[in-house]
Amino acid sequence: MARASDKPQGFASPRIAIDAMGGDSGPAAMLGGVARALKSDPSLRFLVVGDESLIQVELAKHNFPAGAVEVLHAPDSIGGSEKPSQALRRARTTSMGIAIAAVKDGRAQAALSAGNTGALMAIAKLALRTMPGIDRPALTALLPTMGEHDCVMLDLGANTECDAQNLVQFAVMGAAYARTALGLSKPRVKLLNIGTEELKGTDELKEAAAMLREASYLPLQFDGFTEGDQLSRGKVDVVVTDGFSGNIALKTAEGTARFVTDLLRRAFTSSLRSKAGFALSKPALHMLKVHLDPNNHNGAVFLGLNGLVVKSHGSATPKGVANAIGVAARMVRNDITRQVGEDLDKFRAHAFSGEQAGTEPK
Repeated sequence: MARASDKPQGFASPRIAIDAMGGDSGPAAMLGGVARALKSDPSLRFLVVGDESLIQVELAKHNFPAGAVEVLHAPDSIGGSEKPSQALRRARTTSMGIAIAAVKDGRAQAALSAGNTGALMAIAKLALRTMPGIDRPALTALLPTMGEHDCVMLDLGANTECDAQNLVQFAVMGAAYARTALGLSKPRVKLLNIGTEELKGTDELKEAAAMLREASYLPLQFDGFTEGDQLSRGKVDVVVTDGFSGNIALKTAEGTARFVTDLLRRAFTSSLRSKAGFALSKPALHMLKVHLDPNNHNGAVFLGLNGLVVKSHGSATPKGVANAIGVAARMVRNDITRQVGEDLDKFRAHAFSGEQAGTEPK
């Protein structure tokens, strides 16, 4: 597989704003994740936002390097069931809103939250705005596969309805993400569909496919359509879909992984012979557990904004939070926003030249 050439790096020591109050475990999981991340990468710096008294309790449990963590008090936080419209009105006083504002003001290069996804998207979009050439941001994450590396998938729930232009924009952003996260020079891109034949699917999918086939000037390889049962086979690097279908596919994959692990656990405890088989199979089962553990793939990125925002699973452990921090740091260092912007400029330039020539934009 071709690997991307070295690119100019962004910040060598990224500063990440942490919404300490989001997620199921709040400051305990978030600060535990910060501690694990610093052990792996001491160059990281953090702005931890939330209830200062609760944060200080968690800080005392860890031996943080001097100057690595700054605490910023936020009087409020956003609940998991709060509507995005309500969250927007209170953004300025909440840990989530203040963390995102730190990115806007340049106090941090990325924001990370395990809180309400809808609220996070609404606040981030209002504060940071979308990049030129992007109509809607997309929630993007890595999914485990049987191949040499994970697979990038977007959108995973930010936009329930998308037109052909949105899907093409997602493809451009997803390919840039794959070049950064997976080190691929020309990622293989496919559109999620109900079949691989060109005649199948909605008009939006067919139109997006036609535009991507003509976009040979972009650093991606468009390979047509893929079906849901092929997502984990390792034969595609970037899967593009609308947020409605993407979220269903993601939740189905996560549910299937839990079903398989629960079924194996039940089978291996059903009899003495099964327990003996479990002892012999333990190394292989451990590898399966590691591969399917969502904490090992935690960290979804909102692509298409003028700033970097990363979403962590609400149920993430400190290990999962540390992995999400790693995603944020990698995106900052590889300047993902710049890469996306350059690819979008290429796409718009070719579309505009087509209009100038009196043809339909590609």
